[in-house]
This record gives sequence, C-alpha cells and structure tokens, in this order.
Amino acid sequence: MRNGIRGIARASTILAVTLLAAAAAWAQDDHGSIVGWGSQVVGGDLSEGFVAIAAASNHSLGLKADGSIVAWGSNDHGECEVPEPNTDFVALAVGYQHILGLKADGSIVAWGRNGYGECDVPEPNTEFAAVGAGGGHSLGLKSDGSIVAWGYNYSGECDVPSPNTDFVAVAGSGDSSLGVKADGSIVAWGWIVPSPPPNTGFVAVAGGSSHRLGLKADGSIVPWGWNRYGQCNVPEPNTGFVGIAPGRDHSLGLKADGSIVGWGKNNSGQCDVPEPNADFVAIAAGYWPSLGLKADGSIVAWGNNNDGQCDVPAPNANFVAVTAGAYHSLGLKSDGSIVAWGYNVHGQCDVPEPNTDFVALAAGADHSLGLKADSSIVAWGGGQGDPPEPNTDFVAVAAGGYHGLGLKVDGSIAAWGRNDDGQCNVPEPNTGFVAVAGGFVHNLGVKGYPLVGDADCDGDVDLADLAALLGYFGMTSGATWSDGDCDADGDVDLADLLALLANYGAGG
Repeated sequence: MRNGIRGIARASTILAVTLLAAAAAWAQDDHGSIVGWGSQVVGGDLSEGFVAIAAASNHSLGLKADGSIVAWGSNDHGECEVPEPNTDFVALAVGYQHILGLKADGSIVAWGRNGYGECDVPEPNTEFAAVGAGGGHSLGLKSDGSIVAWGYNYSGECDVPSPNTDFVAVAGSGDSSLGVKADGSIVAWGWIVPSPPPNTGFVAVAGGSSHRLGLKADGSIVPWGWNRYGQCNVPEPNTGFVGIAPGRDHSLGLKADGSIVGWGKNNSGQCDVPEPNADFVAIAAGYWPSLGLKADGSIVAWGNNNDGQCDVPAPNANFVAVTAGAYHSLGLKSDGSIVAWGYNVHGQCDVPEPNTDFVALAAGADHSLGLKADSSIVAWGGGQGDPPEPNTDFVAVAAGGYHGLGLKVDGSIAAWGRNDDGQCNVPEPNTGFVAVAGGFVHNLGVKGYPLVGDADCDGDVDLADLAALLGYFGMTSGATWSDGDCDADGDVDLADLLALLANYGAGG
C-alpha cells in the first residue's frame, strides 16, 4: 500500500511540475530570461483561460483550464481535430505533425499524422504522468519513473537508455529525446540532442542559421538547436567567454584572454583561427567565414572566401566593430564610417551617404543596417525596407536573414522586413528588453536585470539604488530601469519605492 501511495504522490508531483513548467515557459520573460519568436521558436499567449500552449511546424494548440484543447492552423493530417470527448486533458505535446494529449486518468490520446506509428500508444495505456513528442516519435513518462517511446526510430530516439528508472520529466525534439532524472541530471538519446538551459542569467544571445548561443554571466556558453556538425558542442573548458558568434554550421567564442575558440563544421577552415590567436576584442561569423577584430584596430578573416568576404579593404586599421552577413562583411571605423566588402549583388556593400556618425552595425543575408549617433537606423541592400517610424531612440541594431531589428531606449523592440515565419511579431509585453539578436528566421531577446531595484545594475540593491530612485521620484513618463522604474510602467512613484525597499539588501 505504501508503494501505491508513493506512486500516486509521484504522479501528482510530476503532473504538477509539468503544468507549472508549461506556464512558466511563458511567465518567465524578464530578468535575464530569453524570449523567442519566428519560425523555429514557439510563440503564444496564455490569456483567455489557457494554462499551456504548444506549437509545431504549421499548427498550434492551447490547453484550457477546463481540460479542453483548442487547435488552429494547418490541418492536413487532422492535427487540429481533437478527438472527442475533448475533456479532462491535463497536458499536451506536439510533434512535427502529430499531437499527444494526456488525460487526468493517466491515459494518452494521440492524433494527426501516423506514418511511423507515432500515434499508436503502446498498451497498457495507463499510469502516464507526462508526454513528449519529437518529429515522428512519441514519449510517455509513467508514474513509476520509466519512459515509454514509440514511432520513428531511425536514430535510436525510441531506445531509452538503461536504467529506465527515476525519470521525472521527458521531452522530444526532432530525432532526439531527453529525460530528466530525479537527481537533476539529463539523459539524452537519438541524433540531434538540444541542451535547453535554465532560462536565467544570460547577458548576451546570438542566433545562427538554425542554432543559438547564449552567454551566461559566469562566462559559460549555452548552445541549443541544430547540432548536426557539432556547432552546439562547446569545447572544454566552457569558461571565461566574453563574446559569442554563431555562423551557419559553426560557432565562435571569444575568451577573456583575447583568444578565439571555433567549433562545428570546418569544411572551409572557418574554425581554424590564424596565429597568433591573441589580442582579439570582438568576433563575427557569416555562413562560412569567420572574422576577428584585434585590439590594434585590424580585422583578421578566415574561412570561405568565394565572394571576397575575407578580403578586408586597405587600410586595415582603425576598426572598432565588425559583423558578417551570409556572404558579405562590415567593419565600423573609429571615425564613424562603415566599410563593406564581399558579395554585393543586392547592394548590401553600398553604404548610403553620408557615411558618417555610425556607432553600430549589423548584417543579414543580403542587407545591412547601421545605427547612427542620433539614434536612427539606416538600412540598405536586399529590399527589407526601412525601420518603422518614428526612426528615433534606437540603442542597438540586429539583423536576421531578411528582416531587421532595433532595440529602443524604452526597452521595446521594433522589427521589420520579411515576416512569413512571424520573425517580426515581437511577443507581448514588448518591454524590458536589454539585448536583441537575429537568426535566419528567428529572433532572441534578453529581458531585464537580475534584481528588482538594482538601478545601477551592479548586482545588489543598496543606498545607491535608493538614491537613484529618489532622484527621479515623481517622473510621470519616460522613466527607465536606471531611473528607478522598478515595475517598468514608465514612471517613478510609490509602487517603485515599495518594490525597491522590499528587495533592499538583496544581491551583493
């Protein structure tokens, strides 16, 4: 009887964690977390009674508090036809074109495409506590801590490693599977193994063609996404990094000692950093080339050079920033001018006049962006259009494959250009962003600061922060975090003072 009670308690705990994790995935969108949108990132809304959401290639689903599931989007394989009775669901998982719904009685209902048996739940269809789905395979976590897998198994994604015990969570992705053990360890099997991080503590993000890199405050890099060429396998020791740059199928990391580490696909030598591998202060990666900016203001470029993207124009001096598009490169000079070279069929290397007063730059597949000292953005090249009006108050700029992104001083992000994958639909609330990065058809944004009330962003809440808030007390519009606007509503009032005092002494 004791074992039976423990099993029920375990199932209840797992179920609660599953539901809370689903909600938290959309609740934790501030203070060092990452928000993603576009083709390769789930997007959604937890309003109107929804408690969980999921999205696949062309369809989306929402789980309601009443236990029903709402589905919308492509229905080529019946993905949006929830089997009756549409009641008593407590969790859901979405594969490429199939869906799993977990019922309150511990059974699984599956529907949609069934070309590999991914919808044929093995018997006994009972005592399940969580579900996961990959591209063409399915996973069910039992209340005894074991995992059942079925469907497409070309890469071994259904071969659960032994011992198949003590699992508390399960997830599928493409041709891979993940299980979390009770001791907090992660077990991965199959082909492509993503590494989902705790969504906190990030200080920078960058998106490649189909993989992403996140830089943590402790100097480590967290990669996730496509890993066919090892572009997500950060070499040890994974410490001391201060910069990141993902290319198409390779990655670069800049160390605090000025050296560069490259990993992933290396067919053109894009990971072979030229000697001396020292004194670098910035890095950039295109589809296949790599670039490093030296402390002396020169640029070193290596890798594929079919379009001249590695031929830095003379004089190779006085550069202060560098970036790379798909097949072209850009360098910002200390005098505020931009130099561009490489593939130029779409005019992405023709910097508009006056070529002065630039303070930052970004490059997409066939277009370029420059941020001016007056906080406006200039765009040129492949026809992605100009930034939305008012073209003012920008503090950072980023580019995706065929779209542009600008971070405003108020913490909002403006996005424009090609939007067929939703890459320009910034999720609400569009506030509190402190960094932005663009991938080919997806984007990443870092929110907020780690401590409420840390106006000077030094990692603690003390007298200096209180003084900053009181200095702006009464501001009714346009306030930012550094003014003491703890609740990010644009003003500094009693609510902000109470929030700071409640967190006084934190950090340090």
